[in-house]
Amino acid sequence: MSTLDRARRSLKAHPLALDAALAAGVLVCMVAGSFVVPRGANGVTWGVRTPDPLSLVLMVLGAAALVFRRRAPRTVLAVTGTLSVVESVTGDPRAPVAMSAVVALFTVAATTDRTTTVRVGLLTMTVLTAAAVLGGTLPWYAQENLGVLAWTGIGATAGDAVRSRRAVVRAIRERAERAERTREEEARRRVAEERLRIARDLHDVVAHHIALVNVQAGVAAHVMDKRPDQAKEALAHVREASRSALNELRATVGLLRQTGDPAAPTEPAPGLGLLEELADTFRSAGLPVEVARADHGTRLPAAVDLAAYRIVQEALTNVRKHAGTGARAEVSVVRVGADIEVTVLDDGAGEAAAPEAGGGHGLLGMRERVTALGGTLTTGPRYGGGFRVHAILPVDTHTDTHTDPHTGTGTDRRTETGDGARDETRTTAPGEPV
Repeated sequence: MSTLDRARRSLKAHPLALDAALAAGVLVCMVAGSFVVPRGANGVTWGVRTPDPLSLVLMVLGAAALVFRRRAPRTVLAVTGTLSVVESVTGDPRAPVAMSAVVALFTVAATTDRTTTVRVGLLTMTVLTAAAVLGGTLPWYAQENLGVLAWTGIGATAGDAVRSRRAVVRAIRERAERAERTREEEARRRVAEERLRIARDLHDVVAHHIALVNVQAGVAAHVMDKRPDQAKEALAHVREASRSALNELRATVGLLRQTGDPAAPTEPAPGLGLLEELADTFRSAGLPVEVARADHGTRLPAAVDLAAYRIVQEALTNVRKHAGTGARAEVSVVRVGADIEVTVLDDGAGEAAAPEAGGGHGLLGMRERVTALGGTLTTGPRYGGGFRVHAILPVDTHTDTHTDPHTGTGTDRRTETGDGARDETRTTAPGEPV
């Protein structure tokens, strides 16, 4: 944020201070203008005369009234207008007390409607101009008299323009907020309708088939001893009903999955406890992997444990795919303070073919996992060849992400595809030391 923006916000937060500063500025301008002698021999001349005591008092009172222009704009206009009339009648030459009335008229026009602005503006222009024409010794067409008419008109017009602009900006902002609320409400309505439809479908499937299974199981239990053939027939109906229920449930749940989503595994979610087994799978595939751990038996939260495992799995998959033949990989897990740091290095030259266009979301998936847990991820080429993946994960994470123990995915993360590419976004430039 720039210094100008901070100053603007500070002034908006303290409007009374802003009005006091404005009043001080107006007072300075009025006092400076009181030294101008507009009736010299050759037109306007500058002098060093001291303003009359009454004029000085009127200028101070007019400026002081402007401090309260936001709280009572019409009252301030009445006060400054009265002071301007008094100066027009008594001052010779006059001091520019009318400047405070112009500012007060601007405030009234900026804070009221156009009808009020026209009425109040015409009244102020008429009274001040009449006082200047009738109360002074100059002819009615003198520049001072016409200046009062012009400046009051400018004040009312400028205030009305500011009010109109504020109204337009407010209307645009309200339309944007209303449109955003409408989109959110529409999204919530569709989600609620979809949930209701799915609940209705599941209820129909479960209620119908479970009731049928219950009836047929009761029949089988009743005739098991006396009529075993009938019991077998009832059990066959139970099996058929359960198979039909499973098929319909699978079809209903399948509507919630996107194309290409992996099937949910039944085993528990993996973690760093299976790191050696993971490394062995890559060793058996021909990739030498060295594992070094210095986490001192740290017990990780389930979400962090799963994320660390997936990061190592995806990084080693990338090494196997893209590092080229003869590459070696190193995996290190280190506890540093309140964080766990996972690093995967390889010394490959990247001789393998580039991944096909449109594929490769591994690095993006890793970054989403780390970001969801409040950590940081650094990926990029190593100095001298190879690639480096470095993740810092907080051990005591407070993320609201819910991790599914079967799929290993969270409600605010995309599904891991496992086909990462080395050509995705990197945080270091090629050839830069990592």
